Amino acid sequence: MTGRLTGEIGQRTRRLIYGELGAADIAAELNLQTTVDQAHVLMLAGQGLVAAPAARGLLECIGRLREQQYAPLIGRPAPRGLYLMYEGYLIEQLGPDVGGMLHTGRSRNDLKVTCTLLRLRAWLIEFAEQATRLEAILLARARAYQDVLMPVYTHFQAALPISYGYYLLGIAEALGRDLQALRQLADGLLVNPLGAGAVAGCDLPIDPDHTARLLGFQRSTRHALDAVASRDVPLRLLGSVASIAITLSRLAADLQLWSSVEFGFLQFPDRLVGGSSAMPQKRNAFLLEHLRAKPAQVIGAWSAAAAAMSATPFTNSIEVGTEAVASIWPGLTAAEHSVLLSQVLVSGARPVPDRMAERAEHGFTTATAVANRLVQQGIAFRSAHRAVGDAVRLAAEAGSTELADFGPDGWLAGIDRSSIQARGLLAAQAYGGGPGAFSSTLATAIARWQDDRRWHTELRRASVTAEQQLQAELDRLLTDPVTPAASGDAA
Repeated sequence: MTGRLTGEIGQRTRRLIYGELGAADIAAELNLQTTVDQAHVLMLAGQGLVAAPAARGLLECIGRLREQQYAPLIGRPAPRGLYLMYEGYLIEQLGPDVGGMLHTGRSRNDLKVTCTLLRLRAWLIEFAEQATRLEAILLARARAYQDVLMPVYTHFQAALPISYGYYLLGIAEALGRDLQALRQLADGLLVNPLGAGAVAGCDLPIDPDHTARLLGFQRSTRHALDAVASRDVPLRLLGSVASIAITLSRLAADLQLWSSVEFGFLQFPDRLVGGSSAMPQKRNAFLLEHLRAKPAQVIGAWSAAAAAMSATPFTNSIEVGTEAVASIWPGLTAAEHSVLLSQVLVSGARPVPDRMAERAEHGFTTATAVANRLVQQGIAFRSAHRAVGDAVRLAAEAGSTELADFGPDGWLAGIDRSSIQARGLLAAQAYGGGPGAFSSTLATAIARWQDDRRWHTELRRASVTAEQQLQAELDRLLTDPVTPAASGDAA
């Protein structure tokens, strides 16, 4: 109850809104909140808004709770949510004149969005590590299989000769663009909303830049209303990883088709396939089916979050800050699973070069090259296209794949036959980003991956540095009997 309110919601409604608060739930939420509290108390002390003895009392009590994994809070009633239950405990332990000072200069509104961004940033650091690892796996396999000839398919029909490595390099290129988009939106996770208060900032002389440094943010928010009203950053983050999941599901669709007995292009080791409960002969590449389905969960989560956010007032809102954000986490988890599954599947898949080459060499994949050689002899492309099409039809009717035998007499005279062989075309298709440009494309992709790795490493390093700075200021305030950490001090 508060000074204004004399009643509280019932237990059943409380469970509907806040859930059942088990030990793991309490620890997961309060680990973030108490980290923010530590930074906030240090800032208040540095600004002279809380006296050093009171600040030490608060920090020591918070520290004990963290060491005990919040055991004293388990089983306590929380009619208005976990945060106020926790704050109530501090007041019980320290008295209202000390425990009641924790919330000075802030609101649950800016506290909540700060915790959300911290949680998203921690998730992103781990996800980025796994995504860049997948990028490295794709590039390594692309280089290893750059000469493994295979046909590329359009409309499920053999089209042109490529290599398996060239295909994997294409997936790496798409993933690299997805990671570039992820990097751009990650800047939104580096803006500190703490200090925005309930919705319009604060009239106390707080120092949001101080808490920003201690919590690993690069800068403070310029607009309090925007800070507490908006959740576009987590929504765009989810949209970005949905693109990654979609790219990887398309990879899975190809790998599943190519690993079928009818194609026989790829094989997976026993550890990556499953059997059948009824049919002894089966080797089901079932992990690929999981990978194909993951985007549905990510897109569904985005749709749920976006629907909850739409048409809400642009201010602090339960629909946006609680309901919409709750929908985001399952989608992020599904995207993470997509990346982890792709790592083992790409690294475990083994091409069957003979089978791949046979289909490239006997699937009329050189027909376009034959037409192009005729063009170089002065024949209009459409006429050349028609002549080669006639030859393909006649060869197919005869059960042959040798185009040279089914055109007009001498129609390929003067054409180097090696230039229209499937394997020879890998190098010849050097224009427009074809397999012949593999080496330069790979070099550019590796440079981009190295940049992605640097970005991820710097993101993690900045987070660790902030943790160290927070701990240093905590140690200084807790051991100095007189002087609190000043807001502008470096740890």
